[in-house]
Order: sequence, then structure tokens, then C-alpha cells
Amino acid sequence: MQQSLHLLQAPVLELRALVQQEMQSNPVLEEPHEEPTEQEEDWDHELDEMRRNDEDWRDYFSQTSQQRRVSSDDQEKRQFFFDSLVEQESLADHLMGQMTLATESEEILRAGEEIIGNLDEKGFLKATLQEVANSSRTSLETTGQALSLIQTFHPPGIAARDLRETLLIQLKQKGKEGGLEWGIVSGCLDELGRKRFAEIAKKLENTVERVQEAANYISTLQPRPGAAFAPDQPQNVIQPEAAIVKSDDGKWIVQMNHDPVPRLRICDTYKDLLGKSEKDPNLRDYLKDKIRSGKFLIKCLHQRQDTIENILKEIVARQNDFLETGVSALKPLTMSQVAQVVGVHETTVSRAIANKYVQTPWGIFPIKFFFTYGYQTDGGQTMSNTSIKEAIGDLINREDRAKPLADSEIVKILGERGIPLARRTVAKYRTELRILPSNLRRNG
Repeated sequence: MQQSLHLLQAPVLELRALVQQEMQSNPVLEEPHEEPTEQEEDWDHELDEMRRNDEDWRDYFSQTSQQRRVSSDDQEKRQFFFDSLVEQESLADHLMGQMTLATESEEILRAGEEIIGNLDEKGFLKATLQEVANSSRTSLETTGQALSLIQTFHPPGIAARDLRETLLIQLKQKGKEGGLEWGIVSGCLDELGRKRFAEIAKKLENTVERVQEAANYISTLQPRPGAAFAPDQPQNVIQPEAAIVKSDDGKWIVQMNHDPVPRLRICDTYKDLLGKSEKDPNLRDYLKDKIRSGKFLIKCLHQRQDTIENILKEIVARQNDFLETGVSALKPLTMSQVAQVVGVHETTVSRAIANKYVQTPWGIFPIKFFFTYGYQTDGGQTMSNTSIKEAIGDLINREDRAKPLADSEIVKILGERGIPLARRTVAKYRTELRILPSNLRRNG
């Protein structure tokens, strides 16, 4: 089951490495350079015969055959296993969960949400308090209170403005405020980075040995408190799992990229050896174990491709307008909707699309791009939040820089287009687009 999950989640560029590792530990597997032969088809019949005649094989096939019927108990256990391997919580979700428990003040919550939205992947605050106050429509004092509150949260050192502040926050939480470590971080951080312990000792009137001990302690702190929640780094080279193209009859279809996916088979040499191993029970057991493990790996690779293809087919069925006209026509879509059609749990959909890409007429997109919530317009149509963000970005790109649009004005314009949004939602989307508030966009 673990192996099946790893293969399902692995992007196509990592898949070959995983398979190569398995091939190194399983000598019966090989990667052929030609199409399957008639001999290989005969081998499948031989396996069927072994399954009927050998108790061990019968047990194995009863567990792994694609045609087997599992009990509801087995299905429940299998689904529990998949569901228990949850996706990593984002930094923003982690902090907002603490925020809602730490205060009931609506203004502090509003300022806190804006602060959290302006943290980078390292966990540092990338906006000034004044910018946060303006965006959240709270006072500078309230914004400061929200920041102080967040800086007490886990992970330690979060929401600092620079390295010095994050280290001081962590030292304070560890009861080291005012000690030698505090003094080094406060006034000798540059010297610490260059390991000039003698200079630090002289400056702080302490021994070199004590300074070194303090430096060792400081090295245990986290210089990037948000790093544990940062998403996986993108691949240097993106290789799509599939392409969405138009067929000759004008319909959008999915073309899977099978080339990078290793095509495996059981090596003939070991098939023959298994047939001659009746007098050596240990060898026979070893070969049976390796062969069934190899067959299971081959099955997992097929299932991986089938699952991704079925998910993409459903995306094509629901996102035809996007394929024809572009991002502005993207419709809301949830993993639960796709999971129901494909016949898997939504957590399986989530794992199947993780870190995977698809080629479309409008470029290469992460498959997760197509899963987005949305809003209903006054006309009864639905728009994805991605489309709404694009509309907000377009309005700001076209604005008069001498009189930039305030969030309330954007709300009014979108409302006239039949898109009802709260000002707070516009501010949130603008922040996610990394666009400054109107007072900071004004020129002249």
C-alpha cells in the first residue's frame, strides 16, 4: 500500500528513480526495449496455472488480482489507510487556526489575517505595519497587537521582519531574554555570521569559550521558521503527465505521456528458473516472492496512469470553456466532484494530482490549478475565484495611476458586472496577487 501511494504521488520525473530503486532490489524485473511478445502472454497463462495449483500463489492472487472482490471491511480498512495519510497543513492554515483560538476581537482577527497573508515561505512578514493597517482597515495600534499575538504562535519566531527579530523571539520564548545569547543576536549578528568570537567576547566583555557556547546554542534556533510548511520546490524541468488536445472531430481529448513511465516485465531467465526450482524450496519461495512483488509494481504503474487519465478526462468534460477561451472562463471545481465520477475518494484525487502538470492550449498548468472554489453571479452563472482574481488584476492594470481604485471601488465595479463580493474578499485576493493597497499605488 505504501508503494502504491508513493507511485501515485510521484511526479513523472521522480517516477523513474523510484522504479529504478525497486529494480535494483528485485532482480526479476527488467525494462524491455520491444513490444510484449507472445511468450509473455503464455507466461500470464502459466501464472494462472500456478495460482490454481499452489496455495501460496492462490493467497497472493486473492490479495492483489485486479479482478478480486474485496469485502466492505477490506475496503473500509484500505480507505482508512489512504485517509490517514493527510496532506501537509499550510502555514497560513496553521496560524489562522491558532488565531481564531487566541482572540475574539474582530479587528485583531482582521489585521491578523492580513499579516498572515503577507508572510513569505520562510515565515517573515513582507509588509509594513502601516500597509497591513491600511489593507485591513484597522488602526496601527490594533495591527501591532495582532503582530505581537502572532509572534507568540507556533512555529517559534514566526512573523518576524528579519533574521535578528526571529532569533530574538525564539530566545525570549526559551527564557533567554537578556542573556549572552540575547546580547550576541542583538548587537553582534554580523560578527556571529563571520565567527569572529574573539571580537564578540571583547565587545560583550565575556570569554571566548562562553561566546562559543552561546553561538552553538543560537545555531540550534530556526532561521526560517516557516520552512517546515513551505511547499515542495518546483522541479527545474517540468514534464507534463499529459496533453489536452483537439481531436480530428473537434473534441478535446487527453493524451497521456507514457514515454517517461517505465514499462516493466518479468525477466524470462527467472521465469525459467522458477520452473526448475521444485527441488529447492528456498529458491522457489524467494523467486515467488520477487515475482509477485514485481507483478504488483507493474500493476501499480498501470493504476497510476489510469487514475491520472480518468481525473484529466473529467477536468476536460467540466472545463471546456477554459480550453476554448482561456483562464477567464475557468469554472469552479472541487476534488469531491471529480472523485464521485472517477470512483475514488477525494484524498486519492488530491494525491494523484500533487506536483503534476498538464499541457493545455494556454500553456502548462499544475493539475491542481483546475480545482478552485467560486461564486455565483447575479445571472445565475458560476465563476471560479481564479477568474475573479484575474478580473481584479485586470481592473488594477487598467486603472488611472493618479487615481488608483480602492478596494471598495473594485467591489462596486464587480457588483455592476453581477459579481457580488465583500470588500474583505477583494482585499484578500489583491494581497494574494501581490498588489499593494491603492494609497501605495498612487503616482503623482
